[in-house]
Amino acid sequence: MMHARKTLQKTLVALALAGAAFGAHAHKQWILPSSTFVESDKEAWVTVDAAISEGLFDIDFVPLKLDGLVVTGPDGAAVQPENVANGKLRNSFDVKMAKNGTYKIALVNQNVFASWKVNGETKRWRGSEANLTKEVPADAADLKVTRTSSRIETFVTANEPSDGVLKPTGTGLELVPVTNPTELRAGEKATWRFLVDGKPAANLPFSLIPGGVKYRGTLNEVRFSTDAKGEITFTIPAAGMYVATASWPAPQPGGQQQPPARRVMYAATVEVLPE
Repeated sequence: MMHARKTLQKTLVALALAGAAFGAHAHKQWILPSSTFVESDKEAWVTVDAAISEGLFDIDFVPLKLDGLVVTGPDGAAVQPENVANGKLRNSFDVKMAKNGTYKIALVNQNVFASWKVNGETKRWRGSEANLTKEVPADAADLKVTRTSSRIETFVTANEPSDGVLKPTGTGLELVPVTNPTELRAGEKATWRFLVDGKPAANLPFSLIPGGVKYRGTLNEVRFSTDAKGEITFTIPAAGMYVATASWPAPQPGGQQQPPARRVMYAATVEVLPE
Protein backbone atom coordinates (compact mmCIF):
# COMPACT_ATOMS: atom_id res chain seq x y z
CA MET A 1 0.00 0.00 0.00
CA MET A 2 2.81 2.39 0.89
CA HIS A 3 4.63 1.59 -2.38
CA ALA A 4 1.47 2.28 -4.41
CA ARG A 5 0.95 5.58 -2.61
CA LYS A 6 4.53 6.68 -3.34
CA THR A 7 4.14 5.66 -6.99
CA LEU A 8 0.95 7.70 -7.26
CA GLN A 9 2.62 10.70 -5.65
CA LYS A 10 5.54 10.50 -8.10
CA THR A 11 3.12 10.30 -11.03
CA LEU A 12 1.19 13.33 -9.84
CA VAL A 13 4.42 15.31 -9.39
CA ALA A 14 5.52 14.32 -12.89
CA LEU A 15 2.18 15.41 -14.32
CA ALA A 16 2.40 18.73 -12.54
CA LEU A 17 5.93 19.37 -13.77
CA ALA A 18 5.09 18.33 -17.31
CA GLY A 19 2.06 20.59 -17.42
CA ALA A 20 3.37 23.61 -15.55
CA ALA A 21 7.14 23.63 -15.44
CA PHE A 22 7.38 26.33 -18.07
CA GLY A 23 4.75 28.59 -16.55
CA ALA A 24 5.72 32.01 -15.26
CA HIS A 25 4.99 31.15 -11.64
CA ALA A 26 5.74 27.42 -11.57
CA HIS A 27 9.00 25.64 -10.93
CA LYS A 28 11.33 26.12 -13.88
CA GLN A 29 13.32 23.48 -15.71
CA TRP A 30 16.52 24.83 -17.23
CA ILE A 31 20.02 24.12 -18.43
CA LEU A 32 22.56 26.90 -18.02
CA PRO A 33 25.96 27.02 -19.79
CA SER A 34 28.90 28.79 -18.18
CA SER A 35 29.20 30.77 -21.40
CA THR A 36 27.44 30.77 -24.76
CA PHE A 37 30.36 32.13 -26.80
CA VAL A 38 33.92 30.98 -26.14
CA GLU A 39 36.80 32.66 -27.95
CA SER A 40 40.00 30.70 -27.44
CA ASP A 41 43.03 29.58 -29.42
CA LYS A 42 43.26 26.58 -27.08
CA GLU A 43 40.69 23.92 -26.18
CA ALA A 44 37.22 25.42 -25.76
CA TRP A 45 35.01 24.08 -22.96
CA VAL A 46 31.72 24.95 -21.29
CA THR A 47 30.24 23.62 -18.07
CA VAL A 48 26.48 23.18 -18.03
CA ASP A 49 24.21 23.07 -14.96
CA ALA A 50 20.79 21.42 -15.09
CA ALA A 51 18.13 21.96 -12.44
CA ILE A 52 14.49 22.49 -11.55
CA SER A 53 14.11 25.56 -9.39
CA GLU A 54 11.59 27.95 -7.90
CA GLY A 55 13.68 30.96 -8.93
CA LEU A 56 14.99 31.00 -12.48
CA PHE A 57 18.65 29.88 -12.55
CA ASP A 58 18.63 29.60 -8.73
CA ILE A 59 19.84 26.28 -7.36
CA ASP A 60 17.09 25.84 -4.79
CA PHE A 61 15.00 22.71 -5.48
CA VAL A 62 16.08 19.50 -7.24
CA PRO A 63 18.44 18.51 -10.06
CA LEU A 64 17.11 18.07 -13.58
CA LYS A 65 17.65 14.50 -14.77
CA LEU A 66 19.94 14.18 -17.75
CA ASP A 67 17.87 11.46 -19.42
CA GLY A 68 17.56 12.29 -23.10
CA LEU A 69 20.68 14.50 -23.16
CA VAL A 70 21.93 15.06 -26.70
CA VAL A 71 24.90 17.30 -27.59
CA THR A 72 25.29 18.01 -31.30
CA GLY A 73 28.41 19.52 -32.84
CA PRO A 74 28.66 21.95 -35.75
CA ASP A 75 29.13 19.07 -38.18
CA GLY A 76 25.99 17.27 -36.95
CA ALA A 77 27.96 14.61 -35.08
CA ALA A 78 27.06 13.67 -31.51
CA VAL A 79 29.42 14.96 -28.82
CA GLN A 80 29.85 12.96 -25.63
CA PRO A 81 29.41 15.07 -22.46
CA GLU A 82 32.24 14.70 -19.96
CA ASN A 83 32.61 14.88 -16.17
CA VAL A 84 28.92 14.23 -15.57
CA ALA A 85 28.08 14.92 -11.91
CA ASN A 86 24.83 14.24 -10.07
CA GLY A 87 24.24 16.60 -7.17
CA LYS A 88 21.60 17.11 -4.54
CA LEU A 89 20.29 20.36 -6.05
CA ARG A 90 21.70 20.26 -9.58
CA ASN A 91 23.36 18.04 -12.14
CA SER A 92 26.22 19.21 -14.31
CA PHE A 93 28.47 18.18 -17.17
CA ASP A 94 31.23 19.56 -19.39
CA VAL A 95 31.24 19.89 -23.16
CA LYS A 96 34.52 19.96 -25.08
CA MET A 97 34.13 22.01 -28.25
CA ALA A 98 36.87 20.49 -30.35
CA LYS A 99 35.65 22.15 -33.54
CA ASN A 100 34.80 25.76 -34.19
CA GLY A 101 31.12 26.54 -34.63
CA THR A 102 27.78 26.42 -32.84
CA TYR A 103 26.74 23.44 -30.70
CA LYS A 104 23.26 22.47 -29.53
CA ILE A 105 22.80 20.99 -26.06
CA ALA A 106 19.33 19.51 -25.59
CA LEU A 107 17.33 17.43 -23.15
CA VAL A 108 14.59 15.74 -25.17
CA ASN A 109 11.96 13.61 -23.44
CA GLN A 110 8.65 11.98 -24.31
CA ASN A 111 6.20 10.51 -21.85
CA VAL A 112 2.76 8.98 -21.82
CA PHE A 113 0.33 9.54 -18.94
CA ALA A 114 -2.72 7.31 -18.53
CA SER A 115 -5.58 7.07 -16.06
CA TRP A 116 -8.44 4.59 -15.86
CA LYS A 117 -10.83 3.05 -13.39
CA VAL A 118 -11.01 -0.40 -11.86
CA ASN A 119 -14.05 -1.06 -9.66
CA GLY A 120 -14.51 2.66 -9.21
CA GLU A 121 -10.88 3.25 -8.17
CA THR A 122 -8.70 5.50 -10.34
CA LYS A 123 -5.44 3.97 -11.56
CA ARG A 124 -2.60 6.08 -12.98
CA TRP A 125 0.46 5.21 -14.99
CA ARG A 126 3.40 7.10 -16.52
CA GLY A 127 5.94 5.67 -18.89
CA SER A 128 7.12 5.31 -22.48
CA GLU A 129 5.06 4.78 -25.60
CA ALA A 130 6.62 1.33 -26.01
CA ASN A 131 5.30 0.18 -22.62
CA LEU A 132 1.82 1.68 -22.89
CA THR A 133 0.13 -1.43 -24.29
CA LYS A 134 2.04 -3.65 -21.85
CA GLU A 135 1.08 -1.72 -18.72
CA VAL A 136 -2.33 -0.23 -19.50
CA PRO A 137 -5.34 -2.39 -20.48
CA ALA A 138 -6.66 -1.33 -23.87
CA ASP A 139 -10.24 -1.95 -22.74
CA ALA A 140 -9.86 -0.15 -19.40
CA ALA A 141 -12.87 1.80 -18.19
CA ASP A 142 -12.79 5.58 -18.58
CA LEU A 143 -9.30 5.42 -20.11
CA LYS A 144 -7.62 8.78 -20.69
CA VAL A 145 -4.19 9.01 -22.33
CA THR A 146 -2.06 12.14 -22.66
CA ARG A 147 1.22 12.27 -24.54
CA THR A 148 3.79 14.91 -23.66
CA SER A 149 7.09 15.83 -25.20
CA SER A 150 9.56 18.42 -24.00
CA ARG A 151 12.71 19.97 -25.39
CA ILE A 152 14.98 21.95 -23.07
CA GLU A 153 18.06 23.30 -24.80
CA THR A 154 20.78 25.89 -25.16
CA PHE A 155 23.31 26.85 -27.81
CA VAL A 156 27.03 27.51 -27.40
CA THR A 157 29.63 28.64 -29.93
CA ALA A 158 33.37 28.11 -30.15
CA ASN A 159 35.08 31.04 -31.92
CA GLU A 160 32.86 31.22 -35.01
CA PRO A 161 29.06 30.83 -35.18
CA SER A 162 27.59 28.32 -37.62
CA ASP A 163 24.08 27.27 -38.57
CA GLY A 164 24.29 23.50 -38.98
CA VAL A 165 22.67 22.67 -35.62
CA LEU A 166 19.92 25.26 -36.16
CA LYS A 167 18.14 23.00 -38.65
CA PRO A 168 14.92 21.44 -37.27
CA THR A 169 14.48 17.75 -36.52
CA GLY A 170 10.82 17.87 -37.54
CA THR A 171 9.58 16.46 -34.23
CA GLY A 172 7.81 18.36 -31.45
CA LEU A 173 8.00 22.08 -30.74
CA GLU A 174 11.28 23.57 -31.93
CA LEU A 175 13.00 26.92 -32.18
CA VAL A 176 14.65 27.50 -35.55
CA PRO A 177 16.62 30.71 -35.05
CA VAL A 178 17.14 32.83 -38.14
CA THR A 179 19.45 34.92 -35.96
CA ASN A 180 22.07 32.69 -34.34
CA PRO A 181 21.10 32.47 -30.63
CA THR A 182 24.72 33.00 -29.55
CA GLU A 183 24.84 36.36 -31.34
CA LEU A 184 22.00 38.15 -29.53
CA ARG A 185 22.68 41.70 -28.39
CA ALA A 186 20.55 44.12 -26.41
CA GLY A 187 18.90 46.74 -28.59
CA GLU A 188 19.40 44.75 -31.81
CA LYS A 189 16.68 42.94 -33.75
CA ALA A 190 16.57 39.15 -33.81
CA THR A 191 14.38 36.83 -35.88
CA TRP A 192 13.15 33.47 -34.64
CA ARG A 193 10.92 30.80 -36.14
CA PHE A 194 8.96 28.18 -34.19
CA LEU A 195 7.83 24.88 -35.72
CA VAL A 196 5.55 22.07 -34.54
CA ASP A 197 6.46 18.76 -36.18
CA GLY A 198 8.25 20.69 -38.90
CA LYS A 199 5.33 22.99 -39.72
CA PRO A 200 5.00 26.70 -38.81
CA ALA A 201 3.71 27.26 -35.27
CA ALA A 202 1.37 30.10 -36.22
CA ASN A 203 0.26 32.62 -33.59
CA LEU A 204 2.23 30.82 -30.90
CA PRO A 205 2.71 32.83 -27.69
CA PHE A 206 6.08 32.57 -25.97
CA SER A 207 7.86 34.44 -23.25
CA LEU A 208 11.34 35.55 -22.29
CA ILE A 209 12.30 35.75 -18.62
CA PRO A 210 15.69 37.11 -17.52
CA GLY A 211 17.62 35.56 -14.66
CA GLY A 212 18.29 37.41 -11.43
CA VAL A 213 14.66 37.62 -10.32
CA LYS A 214 15.55 37.39 -6.62
CA TYR A 215 17.82 40.44 -6.90
CA ARG A 216 15.34 42.74 -8.60
CA GLY A 217 12.09 41.47 -7.02
CA THR A 218 10.08 41.41 -10.27
CA LEU A 219 9.76 38.74 -12.96
CA ASN A 220 10.26 41.12 -15.92
CA GLU A 221 8.67 38.57 -18.26
CA VAL A 222 8.38 39.76 -21.85
CA ARG A 223 5.69 38.13 -23.99
CA PHE A 224 5.62 37.74 -27.74
CA SER A 225 3.61 35.86 -30.36
CA THR A 226 4.60 34.46 -33.74
CA ASP A 227 2.93 35.44 -37.01
CA ALA A 228 1.10 33.19 -39.46
CA LYS A 229 4.44 31.79 -40.64
CA GLY A 230 5.55 30.98 -37.10
CA GLU A 231 8.08 33.82 -37.21
CA ILE A 232 8.78 36.91 -35.16
CA THR A 233 11.32 39.73 -35.26
CA PHE A 234 11.86 41.35 -31.88
CA THR A 235 14.30 43.35 -29.78
CA ILE A 236 15.46 42.40 -26.28
CA PRO A 237 15.99 45.56 -24.23
CA ALA A 238 18.62 44.41 -21.74
CA ALA A 239 21.64 42.11 -21.60
CA GLY A 240 21.65 38.93 -19.51
CA MET A 241 20.77 35.26 -19.46
CA TYR A 242 17.17 34.52 -20.45
CA VAL A 243 14.93 31.50 -20.72
CA ALA A 244 12.51 31.39 -23.65
CA THR A 245 9.46 29.18 -23.08
CA ALA A 246 6.51 28.06 -25.17
CA SER A 247 3.97 25.25 -25.24
CA TRP A 248 1.54 23.84 -27.79
CA PRO A 249 -1.38 23.83 -27.86
CA ALA A 250 -1.27 27.23 -26.19
CA PRO A 251 -3.15 27.44 -22.85
CA GLN A 252 -6.58 28.96 -23.26
CA PRO A 253 -8.03 31.53 -20.84
CA GLY A 254 -10.81 30.37 -18.61
CA GLY A 255 -11.45 27.81 -15.91
CA GLN A 256 -10.85 24.08 -15.77
CA GLN A 257 -10.10 22.50 -19.15
CA GLN A 258 -9.79 18.95 -20.34
CA PRO A 259 -6.09 18.09 -20.84
CA PRO A 260 -5.18 17.81 -24.54
CA ALA A 261 -4.40 14.40 -25.99
CA ARG A 262 -0.94 15.71 -26.82
CA ARG A 263 1.10 18.53 -25.34
CA VAL A 264 4.53 19.69 -26.44
CA MET A 265 6.75 22.10 -24.53
CA TYR A 266 9.91 24.03 -25.25
CA ALA A 267 12.46 26.00 -23.24
CA ALA A 268 15.78 27.48 -24.29
CA THR A 269 18.44 29.36 -22.36
CA VAL A 270 19.96 32.19 -24.40
CA GLU A 271 22.48 34.87 -23.55
CA VAL A 272 21.97 38.47 -24.62
CA LEU A 273 25.20 40.46 -24.72
CA PRO A 274 25.49 44.22 -24.15
CA GLU A 275 25.23 46.57 -27.13
